[in-house]
Amino acid sequence: MGSHFTWFDLAHVDHHYTYAAVSLCVTALVVLFSAVGRVALGNGEAAIAPASGFSLKGFFEALTEFIVGIIRMVFGSGHGELKYVPIFGPVFAYIVFNNLFGLIPGMTAATSNINAALAIGLCSFVFYNVEGFRHAGISYLKHFAGPSMGVWWGTALLALVMIPIEVISNVIRPFSLGIRLSVNMTADHTILGTFIDLTKAIVPVIFYGMGTFVSFVQAFVFTLLSMVYVIMASADDH
Repeated sequence: MGSHFTWFDLAHVDHHYTYAAVSLCVTALVVLFSAVGRVALGNGEAAIAPASGFSLKGFFEALTEFIVGIIRMVFGSGHGELKYVPIFGPVFAYIVFNNLFGLIPGMTAATSNINAALAIGLCSFVFYNVEGFRHAGISYLKHFAGPSMGVWWGTALLALVMIPIEVISNVIRPFSLGIRLSVNMTADHTILGTFIDLTKAIVPVIFYGMGTFVSFVQAFVFTLLSMVYVIMASADDH
């Protein structure tokens, strides 16, 4: 079955690498919007004054407040949780912009491609494991052995059972994150494309609304699960 037309075909981009071209475009857009948003933020008192209306500054303020709210819900308040805003804010923005890109006629979502989705999942995997080692040092590896049983032989037997299970569970996480994201976005944009082909007008508007909702939900789920993995990796009572 042939691939759908995209505007990148006009630039003779191979269909196998369309997702990479989309990723580059979305990255450039996010960086550009962020730079313009920073300029719009201003300095001094202007920087802390809320946006007076709909604007790029207002959009990024709403996005930041949304991410801060999720982080405080997951990590709690007053524990240095805001240090994660520069991590999970861009992750959410990158995924949601990629998802929404697929709603543009003649475009496709990079997150629909399993390679791009797995790459984002691997980034999450690396980050939460780095956080685990940063929090506990080499003792982080004890997370894979299960709790202490009080006697050395009981702990050793439990570790023999738990280590393979925990290692497999951790290795699977980036794949589950990536596959979930890719499959859901592929299904969503396939349904939208099908109804556009069948009805051309009016009815697709409903599915554009649904597609927008799904795009935000999938970005939210990915970001939330990544936060949960960080909590699990840095927990003291694991």
